[in-house]
Amino acid sequence: MSEAIVRKRRLAVRALRFALAIGAVCTASAPASAHVSDRGFVLLLPTGHYLAGGAVAVAASYAVLALLPREAIGAIAQVRLTLTRGEPRGRVATSLLSFAAFTVIVLAGWFGSRDPLSNPLPLVVWTLMWVGLTLVQGLIGNVWWWIDPWYGPWRLLRRLAGDLPGRPMLRLPSRVGYWPALALFFGFAWFELIDPAPDDPARLATVAAVYYSANLAAMLVFGHEEWSRRGECLSAFFSLISRYAVSGVEGEGAAARGVLRFPGAGVEAERPLPPSGALFLLLTLASVSFDGLSRTFFWLASNGVNPLEFPGRSAMMWTNTFGLLATFAVLAAAYLLAVAAGQVLTRSTVTLRRAGGLFVWSIVPIALAYHFSHYLTLLVVNGQYALVALSDPFAAGWNLIGTANMQVVTGIALGAEATWIVWNLQAGAIVGGHVLAVLAAHRIATRLHPESGKAALSELPLTALMVAYTVFGLWLLSTPTGA
Repeated sequence: MSEAIVRKRRLAVRALRFALAIGAVCTASAPASAHVSDRGFVLLLPTGHYLAGGAVAVAASYAVLALLPREAIGAIAQVRLTLTRGEPRGRVATSLLSFAAFTVIVLAGWFGSRDPLSNPLPLVVWTLMWVGLTLVQGLIGNVWWWIDPWYGPWRLLRRLAGDLPGRPMLRLPSRVGYWPALALFFGFAWFELIDPAPDDPARLATVAAVYYSANLAAMLVFGHEEWSRRGECLSAFFSLISRYAVSGVEGEGAAARGVLRFPGAGVEAERPLPPSGALFLLLTLASVSFDGLSRTFFWLASNGVNPLEFPGRSAMMWTNTFGLLATFAVLAAAYLLAVAAGQVLTRSTVTLRRAGGLFVWSIVPIALAYHFSHYLTLLVVNGQYALVALSDPFAAGWNLIGTANMQVVTGIALGAEATWIVWNLQAGAIVGGHVLAVLAAHRIATRLHPESGKAALSELPLTALMVAYTVFGLWLLSTPTGA
């Protein structure tokens, strides 16, 4: 073994130990008095010390990374544990099973119970898929690659048409970018957050069936790979965030291998996203942030609504549509200004398009952290309802998976001890996500600027934005909500 390899491994071990020590210090906190609101799952806590501590933790991580040798961090990012070799097989079969399950729950939406907590469709779409699967994709690995319900039917239809390779009928122009995915995701977010009845099973079933059919048609025209990467918003989102997972498939063909890696290491070699791709990722973060903001006393009172006399989603449709657009616009503008400021500070010759397309990868852990924190109690409680509903999808007295009679525990966040645990999980996720984002931004900065001083300076404005967003996220968790 060469001396250079030994030196790199030693640097990696030292850096890893140092990072773990810093993480332990940053996440340590004293117990806080707590109580829950009458909604049962939203925590209302005196969190001043958490706000300050979270901001300091994110800022400190920037300072630490600026001092660490880039070779040490790079050595950690390159560590891989090979699990499998060659391209995975069996995707068509798992996709067809997923399509069959999707068909059943859509039919259950039309013909099953009218209660959103008894019908499996709303619970699968809004809880298991949008909340649970997002976390699995970003933390564990690309499960969507296996259960994508479009892939198997697309392959079968192309075979029936005599086209075994599945060649696209038309080429999706590169200039189209991620605009179709962005437009579809805005519709997805609008339906979830603003539509008067996104949980109505029959209404959701119709929307899901139309959405599925339209995207299947687009895949038949433009090809599954291209449309799922830049057109269908869920596939695009799941694919992008899976780069941060601890497992993944790297390489192609016979050279492909399944690996274990450190969180975020999968983005090391990623190319800059086009402006539409950067905006797409920013929209996903903005939608979750606005979901939290739209429920706060602050937002409702600012729009002339008594938080204790919420008039219903129908009365807030135009207001919240504007709010969602405004949140997206403010976040996108703040991000672009932060990246541009870093370029100005360093007098960089790197284009704003390239810098913005690379630095946006550092937004992914923040989006995952907000997803976990904002939807944690919903996932735990509604996940139980989903298990019950899936066992009896048509409310016909079935018990398919043995959970139809399971007792659902809804008061999981009640009590001082449970509330303290949930709150610390949420707060820790937000701080941890922002720290990982700072690390990702630092790695990207060193790609753009080989000089360490210049790299640290270029990411300084973006770090300031992350500190501010950490405080905002912790405030969202702690402020009273009324809707």
